[in-house]
Amino acid sequence: MQASTELKRLVAEEIACGCNESELDECREADLEERLSTLESYRHEAEDRVDPADIRTMSKLGDETRFTILRVLQTADSELCFCELTPLLSLSQSAVSHALADLRDVGLVQRRKDGRWRYYQLTDRAEAILDALDGTR
Repeated sequence: MQASTELKRLVAEEIACGCNESELDECREADLEERLSTLESYRHEAEDRVDPADIRTMSKLGDETRFTILRVLQTADSELCFCELTPLLSLSQSAVSHALADLRDVGLVQRRKDGRWRYYQLTDRAEAILDALDGTR
């Protein structure tokens, strides 16, 4: 990893060592190397925590239709039939079906079949995500 000019300036402004003028460049370089090493460790730890499934889940939340379905199910606080969701959302059956399939694929809703009826409800994961969003306002 290479230090940008801005990072070099930041480190130079932050150091408050007891170095004399001739030693200052060495102190700055040592501090810069230490900062780069720390930043590199942050990057590696973050990369280890990146889960492709989480990225897919978050991308599904970025769609207004899918997000609205989650909020409707959360508000209902119970399962709803597909036939209830379609008119409620003012969307075609195909659009609602596709959105629900996407949400099922990433584990945000679960489906229960009862004869010819399909009922949907939030998963614990979806509840936790929505609660986290609500808790940050």
